[in-house]
Amino acid sequence: MADPVIPEDLLALLRSVDTPTVCNAIEVVQGKRGFNRFTRGTMPHSKPGDPAIVGFARTAKISGLAPPNEPADVIRARRMEYFRSMAGGTGPTAAVVEDVDYPNCIAGWWGEVHVAVHKGLGLAGAVSNGVMRDLDVIDDGFPILAGSVGPSHGFVHVVEIGTPVNIMGMRLEQDELVHADRHGALVIPADVIPALKTGIETVIANESIVLGPARVPGFNIEKLEAAWAKFEAART
Repeated sequence: MADPVIPEDLLALLRSVDTPTVCNAIEVVQGKRGFNRFTRGTMPHSKPGDPAIVGFARTAKISGLAPPNEPADVIRARRMEYFRSMAGGTGPTAAVVEDVDYPNCIAGWWGEVHVAVHKGLGLAGAVSNGVMRDLDVIDDGFPILAGSVGPSHGFVHVVEIGTPVNIMGMRLEQDELVHADRHGALVIPADVIPALKTGIETVIANESIVLGPARVPGFNIEKLEAAWAKFEAART
């Protein structure tokens, strides 16, 4: 599928807001609740507090519980083809890699070496149901949202490149737009992108109806009732 274009102002905004805000904003644009293209469960983040990962997905699948049953030269060639795929696409891009051994993943694909390589290839970060490691020494500026933390690389090898993946219940295809932070990850549908900036601004404005009064000295139940009535009338 062809990548939609992200206006620079929307891209900057997406990088500055958290994933729950984007989730709410998608529902504002869609005009209803029920958006469900997001990860389930708690996922560790390599650098909580880093800016959000925003990018068009470069997808792959890996495995590491058992040695590959293909010849070594085939495995080596596929790994280099994986890197070529990760380096492709229209930016910004993000790696979205499914470990097919989930929930028994042991292979720390996301460690010091691969973080440096993927960052050097221009990707904005990684989302995976697999394992990350080397947390004290990985490069800054490449956040990882993973399924677990562990010490081993196992028998890790690439099994598929550019195919649809499932990350903790979030299904997506290559080139779909991903937003992720310490809360989880979600897919931004292409059809909401044109109105998403307005949707995010609407979420922030609606929440300020309650947040403003609540953070001012003298707030009480009467002021909450008045503010909440306005909030209920405004929100999706």
